[in-house]
Amino acid sequence: MAQHLIWSVAAADDLQSIAEYIARDSPRYAAAVVDKILVLARSLLRHPRLGRVVPEFERADVRERFVYSYRVIYQVRPDAIVIVNVIHGRRQYSPDAADLPDDGDRDH
Repeated sequence: MAQHLIWSVAAADDLQSIAEYIARDSPRYAAAVVDKILVLARSLLRHPRLGRVVPEFERADVRERFVYSYRVIYQVRPDAIVIVNVIHGRRQYSPDAADLPDDGDRDH
């Protein structure tokens, strides 16, 4: 079965907030950052396991890639890649495993 890309509500909100924050100083740079994040997200369909395991989760199915200073945190599922959050790398991340979709395929 082919995978598809899913953006969680939290991740979509994160991306919007990032764009709005950067756009205060540079709408052009905001658009470039968002575009680069979207390109990376689409590339995860081809290479989902290239990202490192997210230290806060310590689960093989929850990974991250970086775009500039932003962490794109995603879950690898058999049928989909779920973008969980997009946060600034300096921000403390306190994830709640209950926020992850449970697909029964946790590779600990």
